Order: sequence, then structure tokens, then C-alpha cells
Amino acid sequence: MRKSIALFGTSADPPTIGHKKILEELSRIYAYTISYVSNNPKKKHIEDISIRSHLLKTLIEDIDNPKILFNQSVSSKWAIESIKKCKEIYEFNNLDFVIGSDLIKDIFYWKNFDKIILEANFFIILREGYPVESNTFKMLETYKVKFKISTIKIPDTSSSNFRLNLNCSNLPTSLIDIVKKNNLYESTKLVE
Repeated sequence: MRKSIALFGTSADPPTIGHKKILEELSRIYAYTISYVSNNPKKKHIEDISIRSHLLKTLIEDIDNPKILFNQSVSSKWAIESIKKCKEIYEFNNLDFVIGSDLIKDIFYWKNFDKIILEANFFIILREGYPVESNTFKMLETYKVKFKISTIKIPDTSSSNFRLNLNCSNLPTSLIDIVKKNNLYESTKLVE
């Protein structure tokens, strides 16, 4: 297998045990996994990007795997810009853009979608309750999108679920104290 990079951008508001599992599993598949926090133009973020990137960087440092790199400099709200920056920095052409199955149907409407599919393949991680529907598969085929469906099993959790129930069991251990001490996500209401 040619050496390849997984590019895993996330809004990480906050990073959860699901993000941790994805990073760990990607490191088993790819030569390198590059991760960063971005502002998704379709989401309203609770915490500022600087806080979210600090949380993700802390999580990655805690995982302590040389194949998982945090690089906030590739961050952009536009996938095409992040992909191009990553290719420039790491000089790899074989790049898979990691995306959750909850977002895959949206890619056809992304800025510069036609350029994205020439620059990267998609690595789709299945999320509980978000199957890839047959009409999405047909569109992927129609646009000749190169993609792989992941077999990674991730916990049924998300940043939005954490924000709804504020349950610490959804957070990686390395982030709990940071969230509490800095009163992030209304941490005074956190459930142990």
C-alpha cells in the first residue's frame, strides 16, 4: 500500500470519546493522520475555535502516537483549502478526507466540490443513525467520487449529544478537567 494521509478536520465542539476512537483507528490504517479544528459554515459553534483547537491538541498529545499529528495551520472552513494546505506541507498526493456519514450527502453542495474530488478521496465513517442512502451512493457514482466506507466502530456519541446532556462519560479523560476548570459548555451542570 502506498503511504497515505488521512485528513481529519472536525468542529470538535468539544472533542468526544468518538473523536478519540476515530483518531486511534485512523492511525492503524494510515501512515499519518493530520487533524485540525475548523469552523463549519453550516454550524453555530458554542466555543471559540482557539478553545476547541486547544482541546483537540490536548487529546492528540494524550493519545501520544507519532502517526497522529495536530496541525491547526491547515484549518479552513473550506475543505478544498485544507486539502491543498495539507498537500503542500506534507508533500503527499495520496490523501483521504475523513467525513462522517451524517455529512456525506452535503459534499455535493460544498464550495469547489468539483476540485475536491480531484484532490482527495473520501473516507466515510459510519455514524449511528446515519446510513449512507442509496441515492447518495448513486450521486457518488455519478460524480465519480473516489471513496471508501470505513469499518471503524465508534461509540454512539457526538459533540452535540454532549452539549445536550453534559455527561462527562462522553469526554476523553484528558479533557474533563480542562472543561471543568475553564467552565466550558456550562460545565457547572456537568454530570459525572
